[in-house]
Amino acid sequence: MGDKTYGGEFMAGFLVGALAGAAAALLLAPQSGEQTRVLIREKGIELQHRADELGEEARKRAEEIQLQAKDRAEELQTKVKQAVEEGKAVAAEKQKEMLSELHEEQPAGETPA
Repeated sequence: MGDKTYGGEFMAGFLVGALAGAAAALLLAPQSGEQTRVLIREKGIELQHRADELGEEARKRAEEIQLQAKDRAEELQTKVKQAVEEGKAVAAEKQKEMLSELHEEQPAGETPA
């Protein structure tokens, strides 16, 4: 008894509602179709120009960031080279100290092993 389906009625109601909505949109539109197309075209051109501007700004900013990164890398490379040179100098000085201490500790005539 309760096997009634309302699928067909729902679909008919949906179609009637869609047609009524489309008709209302056409009747209440503030401008003609040609005016709407012109407006859409103008907005599309404006958006394209804005996208071009944003792309150019992004490219310039990327170049700036790239230059900053390069400068920073060169600065760090210089610091590392300087630290390595200082380390070599300290190691050479320490080596000299240790060799002189070793020579002082050995009795005359003996050679280090």
